[in-house]
Amino acid sequence: MTRVTRVNGLNRNPLTAGVFGLAMFIVIWELFVRVTKPKPFVLRAPSTIIDTLATQPERFGRAALATGIEAFVVLIAAALLGLAIGSLLSLSRFAEHAANPLLTLIQVTPFAAYIASVTIWLHGFGTRRPVLFVGTIVCLPAFVFAAVAGLRGADPAAIDLLRSVGAKRRELWRRIRLPSALPALFTAARYNVGVALIAAYLTEGGGVRGLGTTGSRAVAENNGNLLWATVFCMAVLGLLALGLINVVERRLLRWHVSQRGS
Repeated sequence: MTRVTRVNGLNRNPLTAGVFGLAMFIVIWELFVRVTKPKPFVLRAPSTIIDTLATQPERFGRAALATGIEAFVVLIAAALLGLAIGSLLSLSRFAEHAANPLLTLIQVTPFAAYIASVTIWLHGFGTRRPVLFVGTIVCLPAFVFAAVAGLRGADPAAIDLLRSVGAKRRELWRRIRLPSALPALFTAARYNVGVALIAAYLTEGGGVRGLGTTGSRAVAENNGNLLWATVFCMAVLGLLALGLINVVERRLLRWHVSQRGS
């Protein structure tokens, strides 16, 4: 019975499952490169990437920190702005329908096409303003859609109960509507992690020494080892960000049905 309990505990442990899946992926990746022997710029083996990172750990560490901070600020700004806009749109179906086409246009337009224009508009390279602007804009629609759906999905019975004791609209929003929207907002945050990191990577200019700048230099120099080391760092940043979001979600949403048994 004890052995079965331990096995079931391992099966339910998301960290164990995640580490196992990641390890299997890296092993398959390593074997694939060793067997197929692609050109260095096309694909590098994980062992080669780790060797490259080990030769310049401080350089890659600083670049990853710069890009990670940019993506973090973008996510926070987009989440707060999306929640504010979503709160307003949730009050009016007309306003929601009027805003949906604009939000959809932002979501489907390839932001790589207008990065240069935004950079020129915000006074050239050497500043983080283009990164923060582009990242916040492209992450905004998912947060707005999640906020509207979550706020509107609040329990009507709970709302009626608070209204019966004289609760104001602000109190209803804080006690009922916002908690109802949090699961959808965390889902949007997990989706936007990749979007924020990609936006930061593509928008970084010469004055911002992040992973985007390093990757651009690798492409210009046709340096496959440097390029894939940068890609690997981006992947690690994404995994760390997702892990952090999961931890915060479990802390804040212990009461929610999605977290029972976690």
